[in-house]
Amino acid sequence: EEKIEIAMKHLVPKQLKEHGLKSSQLKFSRKAIAKIVNGYTRESGVRNLERNIGAVVRGAAKSVAMEEKYDVTVTEDTVVKMLKAEIFDDELYQGNDIAGVVTGLAWTQVGGEILFVESSLSKGKGGLTISGQLGDVMKESAVAALSYLKSNAERLDIDSRAFQQYDLHIHVPAGAVPKDGPSAGITMFTSLASIFTQRKVKAKTAMTGEITLRGKVLPVGGIKEKILAAKRSGIKEIILSIKNKRDIDEIEERYVKGLVFHFVETVDDVLRIALLREKVKDPLHFSFTDQRVSMLN
Repeated sequence: EEKIEIAMKHLVPKQLKEHGLKSSQLKFSRKAIAKIVNGYTRESGVRNLERNIGAVVRGAAKSVAMEEKYDVTVTEDTVVKMLKAEIFDDELYQGNDIAGVVTGLAWTQVGGEILFVESSLSKGKGGLTISGQLGDVMKESAVAALSYLKSNAERLDIDSRAFQQYDLHIHVPAGAVPKDGPSAGITMFTSLASIFTQRKVKAKTAMTGEITLRGKVLPVGGIKEKILAAKRSGIKEIILSIKNKRDIDEIEERYVKGLVFHFVETVDDVLRIALLREKVKDPLHFSFTDQRVSMLN
């Protein structure tokens, strides 16, 4: 939104002047600017935004000079026609029909993004695989989430034999992009709780927060950018640490309008909100040997 305001008030008038056009000869809709911001110019500044606006203005200036017909109002379609295929594509919320798939929120140098944490189980001997080009801190979050789940298995109605007789794979898609940081902790925990219980995750819900071995949810950064990413992606509810409430309170109303925020202190609070009692459509039916192995071994 801030970049859109900068573009409408400063960059567009500047480019019109540099190319000899009047404001009556070319107008940019807000949606057109948003299209350039989100689809072509993921960056911390506005250099590429101005460059792409300039490319659209040059196209119109050429049409004016050659007395050709052109669209006076630049729309999203005009942007695509002038700048060709989008460079960036927003991830969209993908539903809650598969156990172990949970939507998280991430911060990057060029803004917020949603990410998906996927967990799957297969018959085995309790192995753990973590993939998706994750950094050490993110891997540690996965291990912490699994440790807490194991220590609270009975309370969560999870048969402890599942941890020894099934192999667990945790994956965060877009493997070509390095990922790190602790903010996916509660997302990973919810993913694990879902896969081991085969319960659905609440629809159109995303989350961000660090997890401790005691099940506490700690605050994380980049909240405004994450909120904007959630809105772009169709998310309706967001789970955050209670200590992040002050960050939400500082964000302008227009950015948070239409979103429901849940502020939590523990991962138990997270599950009460995010994990439904309903099972997924085609749940995994666990099969175990008769022997029960102590989780303390």
